[in-house]
Amino acid sequence: MRSSKSYLNSLAGLLLISASVTAQVDRVGTVKFPDHPRILLLKGEEQAIKKTVASDKTWAKLHQGILAECDVLLKVPPVERIQIGRRLLDKSREALRRLFLLSYAYRMTQQEAYLQRAEKELLAISAFSDWNPSHFLDVAEMTMAAAIGYDWLYTGLSEKSRSIIREAILKKGLEPSLNPKFNGWLKASNNWNQVCNAGMTYGALAIQEDQPELAKRLINRAIESIVLPMEDYSPGGAYPEGYGYWGYGTSFNVMFISAIEKVFGTDFGLIAQPGFLQTAGYLQHMTGPSGNSFNYSDAGSGGGLQPAMFWFASRLKDPSLLWVERSRLASSDASKHVKNRLLPAIMSWGGGMGINNILAPKSTMWVGAGKSPVALMRTSWTDPAAIYVGLKAGSPSVNHAHMDVGSFIMEADGVRWAMDFGMQEYESLESKGVQLFGRTQDAQRWEVFRYSNRVHNTLTVNDELQKVDGNAPLTGSSDKPLFMNATTDISSLYKGSLAKANRGIAVLDKAYVVVRDEVETLSKETTVRWTLLTPAEVKITGENRVELTKNGKKLIIQVQEPAKITMKTWSTDPPRDYDAPNPGTSLVGFEVKMPPNTKGTITVLLIPEGAEKKGAANVQPLSQWPR
Repeated sequence: MRSSKSYLNSLAGLLLISASVTAQVDRVGTVKFPDHPRILLLKGEEQAIKKTVASDKTWAKLHQGILAECDVLLKVPPVERIQIGRRLLDKSREALRRLFLLSYAYRMTQQEAYLQRAEKELLAISAFSDWNPSHFLDVAEMTMAAAIGYDWLYTGLSEKSRSIIREAILKKGLEPSLNPKFNGWLKASNNWNQVCNAGMTYGALAIQEDQPELAKRLINRAIESIVLPMEDYSPGGAYPEGYGYWGYGTSFNVMFISAIEKVFGTDFGLIAQPGFLQTAGYLQHMTGPSGNSFNYSDAGSGGGLQPAMFWFASRLKDPSLLWVERSRLASSDASKHVKNRLLPAIMSWGGGMGINNILAPKSTMWVGAGKSPVALMRTSWTDPAAIYVGLKAGSPSVNHAHMDVGSFIMEADGVRWAMDFGMQEYESLESKGVQLFGRTQDAQRWEVFRYSNRVHNTLTVNDELQKVDGNAPLTGSSDKPLFMNATTDISSLYKGSLAKANRGIAVLDKAYVVVRDEVETLSKETTVRWTLLTPAEVKITGENRVELTKNGKKLIIQVQEPAKITMKTWSTDPPRDYDAPNPGTSLVGFEVKMPPNTKGTITVLLIPEGAEKKGAANVQPLSQWPR
């Protein structure tokens, strides 16, 4: 017999569910849902993929790579519920990867081995005590994993297995999302909203016939809620959280839109959100000729295949958006891509696009405003030795941001000369008690070595941190080939230390880079430090000249003004036990002592070896740069 306490808890839960799913606008109406499979790829749509695979060697290579990885998975035991710190996320992601790959392999080949292995994985995760709702990203990705497996393999699963998996999706996935203790992401404007709404929608779509009212209400809820993070793409598509989180938030946003379009025949106006479709241009330009991304904020330095770009290219009918993805597919073995848990979506979103017919983009510059404005410039898409520069403006207060306002990265001759450390793995900090996600001026986050302005390619004034409440807009730009440039007003980042600070970065004559800072001091002597973080070997060859060497290439750092400075280096050794090591890197730069109430200019040239003989022109004030 159930205890009164148990009964009351159950009743409270039902009331909570009822309250959480009422008073919504009904967007989806009374649409008849397709039979299984209904998520992303309907029954019979495998034939279009098979046709593409048969006609294009690159697609065939990717398809075979997926099947080969599934053959490896046949011998691997299912994931176990092993939580690391507060996260189960790595297990959720691995379950999603395995189930998406195996489900794809079964639908394309009908080989029972793939079905049986996927069923084993589904039953294993369904048996977990929970999917860790206290860190709801874990629930979202696990629910998506279970939903895809359940839906795509529906006709092949036993009724007993279906019942177990369906119950897990409901009890461990959907119902926890109705609890206010766990669903704060519904009001968030960051990647959590995108990922969690996508995961819950996939779960709702998977078990819709068994929970029609709940499924309808959760999908309606998601359509209303996901608009919040989509507003952050406005006005022009720059994603506030940077490259790594674009790959996370935007990909799951696209997974969401693609799934609801397939079922309802409409995106409910979501893709018309300002800046959303333009964000494909942002991501396209965020990769340099080296193949590495502009890794500001909490991002890793590497780049990887981005499945969502195939959806954007198809939607915008612009194959050139896939120039970087084409390079990744053509230059590496398919085994390099099978760790991407959303990889099978590419096979659907690619739409039969001939990989070798993708042409280089026409524009060599992309500028976007918003919470984290960026300017991205390059001299060529086809020359591996091209110059590439990315400038970051904005504010440290943005989600996942660092104190990197005014910072830049720079490549030439296939080498990234000016780099960004990017993120440090969260668990390495949280496990040592670091409160990582505070955003106040005195937050412990800014004590993490990699996160402060002192180790970014920007200014440090009087050895102080940038101001968290500062915000730097882009103030101008030009895509003129011989004077490509962008400027930003970074004054508010140094409030109380400087009266004014403006930075401009330009690629001149397609040959070298200029970094120009125009600053004005307050009524006290001020020390301004200019730094560049580099993986190259550093050789100081004069008071205002440094020679960087790497991979047999050379870059000259030439300080044009002020005339009297002394170049120096600073260590990048981690100062605290929780800081990650930074081997093979150096900070190089100089300090300028400026009198009270004076204006000063710092002009630095970054000159690739082949451009030395051309000589550098005198750099004009920022106000005279072309617009």
